[in-house]
Amino acid sequence: MDAQSRGRADEIDPADQWVLNPRTGNYELRLGDSTAHQQRTGVTAPRRAPSAPGAPTAPSPAVPRPRRGDPPPGGRRGGRSRKGGGGGRRKKALLVTSGTLAFLLVGGAAAAYFYYDHLNGNLSVTDIAGAGTGGFKKDQAINILVIGTDKRSGAGNEGYGDKDSVGHADTTILFHVAKDRSNATALSIPRDLITDIPSCPTKQPDGSTKEIKGTKGTRFNNSLGQEGRDAGCTMRTVKELTGIEIDNFMMVDFNAVKTLSTAVGGVPVCLEKAVDDEDSKLKLSQGEHRLEGEQALAFVRTRHAFGNESDLDRIKTQQQFLGSMMREMKSKETLTSPKKFFSLAEAATKSLTVDQGLGSIDKLTDLAGELKDIDLKNVTFTTLPVLDNPAEKVKATVVVNQALADPLLQMIRGDVSLTEVEAKEQAAKEAADADAQAKQDALLQGAKAPAADVRVNVYNGGGPKGAASSTLKWLQDTKGVPKASNLGNAPAKVGATQLEYAPNQADQARALAEMLGLPATAMKMGTADAAAKTPMKLTLGPDFQQPGAPLAAPAPQELPKDVQQAQADKAVCAK
Repeated sequence: MDAQSRGRADEIDPADQWVLNPRTGNYELRLGDSTAHQQRTGVTAPRRAPSAPGAPTAPSPAVPRPRRGDPPPGGRRGGRSRKGGGGGRRKKALLVTSGTLAFLLVGGAAAAYFYYDHLNGNLSVTDIAGAGTGGFKKDQAINILVIGTDKRSGAGNEGYGDKDSVGHADTTILFHVAKDRSNATALSIPRDLITDIPSCPTKQPDGSTKEIKGTKGTRFNNSLGQEGRDAGCTMRTVKELTGIEIDNFMMVDFNAVKTLSTAVGGVPVCLEKAVDDEDSKLKLSQGEHRLEGEQALAFVRTRHAFGNESDLDRIKTQQQFLGSMMREMKSKETLTSPKKFFSLAEAATKSLTVDQGLGSIDKLTDLAGELKDIDLKNVTFTTLPVLDNPAEKVKATVVVNQALADPLLQMIRGDVSLTEVEAKEQAAKEAADADAQAKQDALLQGAKAPAADVRVNVYNGGGPKGAASSTLKWLQDTKGVPKASNLGNAPAKVGATQLEYAPNQADQARALAEMLGLPATAMKMGTADAAAKTPMKLTLGPDFQQPGAPLAAPAPQELPKDVQQAQADKAVCAK
């Protein structure tokens, strides 16, 4: 479903539908006749609405309560009182928080009450054919892939380049939220990065599944749109590239920047120099500006106005814009304006394409609840480190800078914050680490099999080239494990090194874990005993460096200084 085919719900302006109920003195949301006929009941904005079953309670601060005599949101008064209908029919209201667009809206902890069915109808949902984990979990770290496509079709996207373009993954950000919800990392992936795109199944309009062949050595942005690839292909590509399995995706187009920036009343930006860019049509004087609509889009699209006019500098500009939008969400002006709340809810859901795991307002609300308490000072923007492609004389693409990327990705996979969290948050983190250590100690308690009795098949599931063979040699030559075998590449890559074993192989697993220094999270015990002489399965992931080296991620202060970082709570002038 594109922006032109969302139905009559598009015609509703929620800020214009508030009318005074003379019986109660409260403003109530009244939709058009057809919708009202179906629902029969309004949502009273100032009062606390009953939650849908299983829905979280509204975070504080709540939508401000209008008082008798106050003008309605948007400044219009009038309309006829309508009795609550349906006898005992329950009013349907839903909490839609600022988490609707993941990291984009993470800064807004307040909520807007709106009709469930209306906002659900705004969403577009893509079946990603099994890509990812199936959806985020409340007790685990969260990895959301946010994609900005340069697709030119659809209302509001006209006039930008090739109108028939199917679009690419023009802007891609992997948004990692810590398990303890104390921090988050937004990792930008350059669109001109040369990488391998794996084969991916894609759902077709008739319900069938088509396997699209993978491509080696191509631009990352080709993982979407080209050859019929959907967002599931981009998710699979990011997993191959980073070793991080994605839970869900969210995708927006050009029009989203215009509508969202307008909905919040403009996004503040700062320029160290005047800009006049013919390509993006961005023309601004030096100093501070508040951008919305076409100007906001021009600001995030320009690649000739700042820095060395590269896509990497455009990424920095986009990060500055997103950080500013987050701060705007937190501002008092946004938190106390009903019109902004409802405009934002409308704009966000109309602009959004998601996977089935986020394909309802209920699910988006659950995600919002996981994000709402993250302090912006603990949200870090960074970019996957890259180098100019050495195979090119005229530099147009980039390749991964492994020396800088490896420790950064290891930190994200290890759920390590790029910022130093506050004392209270750090204490919680240390407690969690202590608990993990206790679990590891418990796993290693008990009898350990002699090295000569350890049977294990070694696979490379994302580690360095030759990792399986070097580990086999290390186990046989230095640890006395003659019954180890190298099985080559794993059938599928893993996010982190793991050892799979049966309950009756626990003594072997303890012995091997001690040799390799495996953390508790790497130990995967099955439920059924294995037959005699069955080997365990060791799959080396992207966190594996070399045999015997610890798998623990580096601390924030150990991250190389050349890794680009920017905190969401700090305003930075584009230059």
